[in-house]
Amino acid sequence: MGFKLESIIPWGRSMLEYIQMFDLTPDELKLNILDCAGGPASFNAEMKLQGYKVISCDPIYQFTADEIAQRIQETYEIVIQGVKANQECYVWQNIPSPEMMGEIRMSAMGKFLEDFPSGINQGRYLKDELPVLPFTGNQFDLALCSHLLFTYSEQLSAEFHLASIMEMCRVAKEVRIFPLLQLSGQPSPWLQPVVNELQQRGYAVEIKQVAYEFQKNGNQMLCVKLDS
Repeated sequence: MGFKLESIIPWGRSMLEYIQMFDLTPDELKLNILDCAGGPASFNAEMKLQGYKVISCDPIYQFTADEIAQRIQETYEIVIQGVKANQECYVWQNIPSPEMMGEIRMSAMGKFLEDFPSGINQGRYLKDELPVLPFTGNQFDLALCSHLLFTYSEQLSAEFHLASIMEMCRVAKEVRIFPLLQLSGQPSPWLQPVVNELQQRGYAVEIKQVAYEFQKNGNQMLCVKLDS
């Protein structure tokens, strides 16, 4: 059956995981990057410490750090128990156990919470959400979206997916989305219809294998840009 959630939850990953999930090269880290639905990931915080620039957007940023921290605590046990009940759906190589997964995620989210107040003041965290973004055309070199689109296919319609991807393509020269599986580990039913529609609208679409795999077979990202 696989892991299921009724609603979208705050759950964050690290800069190293972002690099692996999105196959980011050292040169690409220097680009102007937008992290869509960034949630409590530490990617922005860690990139800032290393002198790089990221803008993250997520509706959760309308809340205070304390409110987000409380929501994370409320979510933590649900996720850990869900993963424990479906351990066969995951690759326990770099992450050896559900408990270790919890520690790694909480470490990343802790870095986010420390950075969040200053990041809000500096305009690095914005409360805007897909499928409507407040940016100008091609404002970014690269837009990333981790564990929202396709992950939450039960909660988000095919129309939402298409509108969100086209909006990211409007504001960035290239869009990368990871993973392409649902929370349950099943392929998203929206992937092929969305790919077909994007191609019909003149976008170049590619599915690329990446080095990151925690969900079994969850080692692919979608790359989209206007076909030149």
